[in-house]
Amino acid sequence: MASRAEPSGPSARGGGGAGLLPPLLVLFAAAALIPRGDGQNLVTEDVTVVEGEVATISCRVKNSDDSVIQLLNPNRQTIYFRDFRPLKDSRFQLVNFSNSELRVSLTNVSISDEGRYFCQLYTDPPQEIYTTITVLVPPRNLVIDIQKEIAVEGEEIELNCTAMASRPATTIRWFKGNKELTGKSEVEQWSDMYTVTSQLFLKVGREDDGVPVICLVDHPAVKDLQTQRYLEVMYKPQVRVSQNYPVQGLTREGEPLELTCAAFGKPQPTDMRWLRVDDEMPQHVVVSGSNLLISNLNKTDNGTYRCEASNAVGKSHADYMLFVYDPPTTIPPPTTTTTTTTTIPTTITDSRAGEEGSIRTVDHAVVGGVVAVVVFAMLCLLIILGRYFARHKGTYFTHEAKGADDAADADTAIINAEGGQNNSEEKKEYFI
Repeated sequence: MASRAEPSGPSARGGGGAGLLPPLLVLFAAAALIPRGDGQNLVTEDVTVVEGEVATISCRVKNSDDSVIQLLNPNRQTIYFRDFRPLKDSRFQLVNFSNSELRVSLTNVSISDEGRYFCQLYTDPPQEIYTTITVLVPPRNLVIDIQKEIAVEGEEIELNCTAMASRPATTIRWFKGNKELTGKSEVEQWSDMYTVTSQLFLKVGREDDGVPVICLVDHPAVKDLQTQRYLEVMYKPQVRVSQNYPVQGLTREGEPLELTCAAFGKPQPTDMRWLRVDDEMPQHVVVSGSNLLISNLNKTDNGTYRCEASNAVGKSHADYMLFVYDPPTTIPPPTTTTTTTTTIPTTITDSRAGEEGSIRTVDHAVVGGVVAVVVFAMLCLLIILGRYFARHKGTYFTHEAKGADDAADADTAIINAEGGQNNSEEKKEYFI
């Protein structure tokens, strides 16, 4: 803090002791204790203190040569002369005294203690500086006033927050939940104290019900001083229709339908009813409280079904549009001839696997065909050879038997066969 110095003459020093010590004694003491010398300096700082707390005043000397230090109040009454306290105010207490410092505390500070306090040093020439004590007063009361305790959604309500008897004037901030709002403040001054009132206009909705509105004070004498009020907002019902059955399915002819209506509001809705828009409710529809049930749907049930709910604030509704589809077509079970085709989708699960399976199938077919052709060829060859051997073997036996019946012996039979010797020479056998 900046220090301030004022020159002080003998008259000022004499005034400082008036009413506390006899003037002659003060002058004598001052004359006796003021040494001759130069180069000394007084140092002090301004003090800011909250009302009711402790202020400490320090008068310090640089390059001390045992000169006398004294402290005077704003009325120039001596509080301390060296380590002696002439002023009969027990709130002042000596904290430290030495050749270079005089430190004094003031407890239970009040507004009346504000002002300049003088530090004097008896040198030639004498020196004097002053320090200023500033007293802060926090708001004595913080109140939020709401124009309407219970509001209806869409209304604009007025809130006022008042911080009374503070010094200096306080700054008021508004919050709704975590969102800061802007209000309009007015300041009134009473003597040395200030009263601040901030006005806030707020349009409320159903989302504001139960949300705190906070009035917060910015003041150097206090931290985290705030007060809050919770908003109470009335709103008309919010209606929702849900389909219980069929669950996420189509509404088909011949099947059942079950709907449920849910409504929330403040106050809680007490009147809830089902109706069919632009038509009468079918006779077979069963309504039980918030539920609507159709056990056997048909296309005459097509239309819009509405659930209405109301409370003291108003009425709301939600619609359900019903469209009845044709019943599902029955698919006949597969026959034995189609059983082989049902395996086709299961085998083609992967393109590579399908290609490999196809290659293996083609290879097996080719091999089977080749084997069949070879077997067939061998069978044909065996048949031809069999027929050939059978035919030549019969001819041999026929030639062998000619002339055998008329011959007396075997040699004669051979000679007589086929016309005698010549024929016998021509006889040859072939073996294949």
